[in-house]
Amino acid sequence: MVTAIVGANWGDEGKGKMTDMLAENSDIVIRFQGGANAGHTIVNKYGKFALHTLPSGVFNDNTVNIIGNGVALDIEKLLKEYNSVVADGVPAPKLLVSDRAQMVMPYHVLFDEYEEERLKGASFGSTKSGIAPFYSDKYAKIGFQVSELFDDEKSLKEKIERVIIQKNVLLEHLYHKPLLTVEGVFETLMRYKSLIEPYVCDVSSYLDKAIKEGKNILLEGQLGTLKDTDHGIYPMVTSSSTLAAYGAIGAGIPPYEIKRVVVVCKAYSSAVGAGEFVSEIFGDEADELRRRGGDGGEFGATTGRPRRMGWFDCVASKYGCRMQGATDVAFSVLDVLGYLDEIPVCVGYDIDGEVTTDFPTTAKLKKAKPVYKVLPGWKTEIRGIKKYEDLPENCRKYIEFIEKEIGFPITMISNGPSRDDIIYRNN
Repeated sequence: MVTAIVGANWGDEGKGKMTDMLAENSDIVIRFQGGANAGHTIVNKYGKFALHTLPSGVFNDNTVNIIGNGVALDIEKLLKEYNSVVADGVPAPKLLVSDRAQMVMPYHVLFDEYEEERLKGASFGSTKSGIAPFYSDKYAKIGFQVSELFDDEKSLKEKIERVIIQKNVLLEHLYHKPLLTVEGVFETLMRYKSLIEPYVCDVSSYLDKAIKEGKNILLEGQLGTLKDTDHGIYPMVTSSSTLAAYGAIGAGIPPYEIKRVVVVCKAYSSAVGAGEFVSEIFGDEADELRRRGGDGGEFGATTGRPRRMGWFDCVASKYGCRMQGATDVAFSVLDVLGYLDEIPVCVGYDIDGEVTTDFPTTAKLKKAKPVYKVLPGWKTEIRGIKKYEDLPENCRKYIEFIEKEIGFPITMISNGPSRDDIIYRNN
């Protein structure tokens, strides 16, 4: 069976722990979109890890980990991460890379940096990982696919020459930076070839066989619904689709094979980067939640930046779950809220004096003010609890209130950082 695990909101929902848990029972785990610009924090028997490109199945001996064709493949970062987890005592993971994946080039990272520098105060808050320039080149048909590394050198150099004509115009006249050379780019590609060759595979064919054999396959998404290129808070979005539906494209399988979609929602809200965030909180209130949040505080797994904090947003989460096609909602980091006497929950948006529970486009979102319902806290530690009925009454009421507001079943509840801190709930 094919399961997708994705985020409902801005990313940073706590997918790492949930993905690690689901990966334990998966034969294959596939990253299907995005690049090294975001990450998952995972705590297990080997220690604490922040994965950026590697699939979360790398901690399981029998799991095959795949980089799908939809990923922005930074080869050097991927293999550095691979070697790092092995150095920390993890058995060498089984890794395959799609021959149709395209590569993040060093100049993509530079262009990302140069553009943020040029925009100054109007920048997009990029992680400067080269993701937007990479996807721009992919859809402009001037990117480099892994399979092209194995073409004849003459054809490859001719393509490089065509590509860098465009790049050098921008470098010279817009950014006033050093120019690219054919030989320099070619040498980079040959280095990438030597690094990635042992892992290259016809992934779509491999998955076709695996599906026919009844393997358990997990599609692992990056970021969340609100960072989707089409359906997110455009333009403050990522440069690929973050939706489960894209998993079929980014992995190379038929869409009807995705039978289960697990959407992760945080018990409060957080985000890294710019963009509309209606239930955001500030000052001491935000600092306290940030300090207590996650495992060691709310800081980006890739950037290290302090996350923006907010209360749970039912409007955004209902929309996020709907766009993902949720069959299950996994409710994460609920244990963090145990210090609060009362917990505000955003149940609507006031836009020009009218309250809506439908998530609007960005222009209207800019004007939205949160409408809160305040619920009583439970004021106790809930880590270690294994059964739903053993949770404090106000904690259960908080879960059930949110479930009713978003309209999708909360079937898993995370009450701690480790793989075993999970409560299964049958609705």
